[in-house]
Amino acid sequence: MMRDRGSAVIIENKKVALIKRINNGFTYYVFPGGGIEKGEAPEQAAKREAYEELGIDIDVKECIAEIDFNGKQYFFIGKIVGGAFGTGQGEEFSDENKGVYIPMWVEIDDLPSIDVKPREVAQKIKSLFK
Repeated sequence: MMRDRGSAVIIENKKVALIKRINNGFTYYVFPGGGIEKGEAPEQAAKREAYEELGIDIDVKECIAEIDFNGKQYFFIGKIVGGAFGTGQGEEFSDENKGVYIPMWVEIDDLPSIDVKPREVAQKIKSLFK
């Protein structure tokens, strides 16, 4: 089933918060985010998912990308206002079938050399923070 997604792009000290995924022998990185629930705005989904996946409270700023892929994906700049990075308790972490989720900070300069999905958003960040 296709559903729209809200994701957070959190940048501090020239690093971006990503989730390293190891699944079926593949390693790749994704932005914290997930499906928009009924009655929820994309911004609210990004905020909720940042809390569930990273353990942080964010203020949601501007949308820097909208991508059509299995529904619409919205990417919002997020600013950390509370919580502790890496303390997320989302259901993803306890479901072995979903592989490994590791929240981490990645240098913006390193984005081109790792497999970030979606690639377009990684390129956009690289161009915004030259």
